Amino acid sequence: MAVPVSRRHLAVALALAVLLAGCSGAPVPAPGGTATSTPTPTVAGPPPSPDEPGGNGTFSVHFVNVGQGSATLLVGPTGETLLVDTGDFTDEGRHVLDYLRRQGIDRLDALVSTHADADHIGGNAAVIEYYETEAGGVGTVYDSGLVASTRTYERYLDAVETHDVPLYVTHRGDEIPLAGVDVDVLGPPETPLAGGDRNENSVVLRASFGETSVLLTGDAEDAGESTLVRTEGAALRSTVLAVGHHGSRGSTDPVFLGAVDPRVAVISSAADSRYGHPHAETLSRLADRSVRTYWTATHGHVVLVSDGARTTVATQRAAPTDPVRLREGDPVPPGTTDPVTARVTVDATDGATTPPVTDGGRDQGGLRLVTVHADAEGDDRNNLDDEYLVLANGGTEPLDLSGWTVADAAGATYTVPAGTTLAPGATLTLHTGAGTDTATDLYWGSTRPVWNNDGDTVIVTTANGERVLTEGYA
Repeated sequence: MAVPVSRRHLAVALALAVLLAGCSGAPVPAPGGTATSTPTPTVAGPPPSPDEPGGNGTFSVHFVNVGQGSATLLVGPTGETLLVDTGDFTDEGRHVLDYLRRQGIDRLDALVSTHADADHIGGNAAVIEYYETEAGGVGTVYDSGLVASTRTYERYLDAVETHDVPLYVTHRGDEIPLAGVDVDVLGPPETPLAGGDRNENSVVLRASFGETSVLLTGDAEDAGESTLVRTEGAALRSTVLAVGHHGSRGSTDPVFLGAVDPRVAVISSAADSRYGHPHAETLSRLADRSVRTYWTATHGHVVLVSDGARTTVATQRAAPTDPVRLREGDPVPPGTTDPVTARVTVDATDGATTPPVTDGGRDQGGLRLVTVHADAEGDDRNNLDDEYLVLANGGTEPLDLSGWTVADAAGATYTVPAGTTLAPGATLTLHTGAGTDTATDLYWGSTRPVWNNDGDTVIVTTANGERVLTEGYA
């Protein structure tokens, strides 16, 4: 049972709940605005680029690396902004504010508090204070209506009251305005679940833009997910799933996961989470469905940019996306300012996954990437010679590859031995393991796998430093 932080705050929450009772099924507009319809996205041309993250006719979703906690920024095609949660109380909004400023976000059209836990609303007060005093303001705040007896929650409501920011309690059936994007509130129901448990009554949002959709479930677990399956059914299906409760074993139930059927999953938590998030059980369930999974702890900021049919996934660091291998990646500290790099593009209409770019490199210099055999038979680590890539000379002249380098996205680099020449039409196989080089086979000599089974980038550079091939695979 939720406990009020004060008589005044309880009165505010109850008054707002009464104010909005019966509004399910109707939009909840920000003051002075109205809910807007989604335009028909344009999908001609190259895949959407993370260099232009929203506000330019595309829709972007930014999963900010705030360590233990969650903060997600949505930017619509016209530049309107919606921030969902603000991270943990321990940094008081510093990480999310730094990110917002670097992105040039000068106004928040809406702020959603999925629930009152301190790792979700930890920066609310600081964010509201900053935007109301130093930037373009906060349009509207949306809340589940379940209060908490914490100083973090009290400071959040104090900031709302001090700056007179409109506050709405929102439930299933409402819509949150974000010009050009449909943002539907799928939870919580008006009658609280699980005796008023804050996690189970998280605000659940499904944002859709053309054929692309993103499902954000806060910390919902068994009761919240089973209710969503019962009430929404096939309407839960989404391109991207923000994994519930930071990947806790109580979330991402197989039935729920089957209903959502995501192409991509994103987990927000710290590498050294005191709760052990994400739990192995959740990662196994994602792996069973071969869901490409990103973790802010090892990938850093995760930015999705959609043109309505295709979604490009960009991250600060290259790391495994096989759910059961997430912890093999190196931790990325919150506050890291490295830019994001496009990793893969997902076609929402048919589920196909393709490399985001090739840099026009496939045919440059006559060199072509024929194949990457990333998944060696058995345990990759014990069969490195069966992990290999094949290069071909598609030109009409021999290629002297002496001193050329082959690298992956993480920077592992192999230098081709002097005297290696590739004749027109010939192929050359580069094995990851150790062996004796021949005219047709070279051996990297690595003691561990190089090519990620779930996607990587092959980069070939001449001895003079000219990049002649940059090609991703999935």
